[in-house]
Amino acid sequence: MPVRPFIPYPDKRLRTAAETVGTVTDAHRDIWQDMIETMDAMPGVGLAAPQIGVMLRLAVVDASDTRGQAIRMADPELVSASDDLNTYPEASPNLPGVSARITRPARVTVAFTDHMGMRVRQEFVGLWATSVQHQIDHLAGKMYVDHLSRVRREMLVKKSRKDA
Repeated sequence: MPVRPFIPYPDKRLRTAAETVGTVTDAHRDIWQDMIETMDAMPGVGLAAPQIGVMLRLAVVDASDTRGQAIRMADPELVSASDDLNTYPEASPNLPGVSARITRPARVTVAFTDHMGMRVRQEFVGLWATSVQHQIDHLAGKMYVDHLSRVRREMLVKKSRKDA
């Protein structure tokens, strides 16, 4: 399976909501495998399909220390979020060379269809929770920089373009 190229910001697909997957097929499983290899090559802790130009609600997350623990999600939906918060540095290969500290709920419960086609609910904590929320944002056409002030966002975008 190949490592896929990232679409560059400001490609309009990064600002477009992805399409619902519905029933998981072998074609989706192949995309997930490509996504895992692409995520590991970054290296990163998550990847949403629109980042590689696939406009489907597919995401992978692996915030484990050892890797090889990737969770494959189709049509993920945030069910609940904790009031307690965590702040982690976030970045995107679609906007290379920059990052920002983003504050998000420290614990979330997400409903998604897994690689076996089963609809499940799972709780994510810490960096896992942050990565899952980051991917769900991508699937909705939103990027981590949208959590920043307009001035800070414009500064990061300008710096990324300059470094590219």
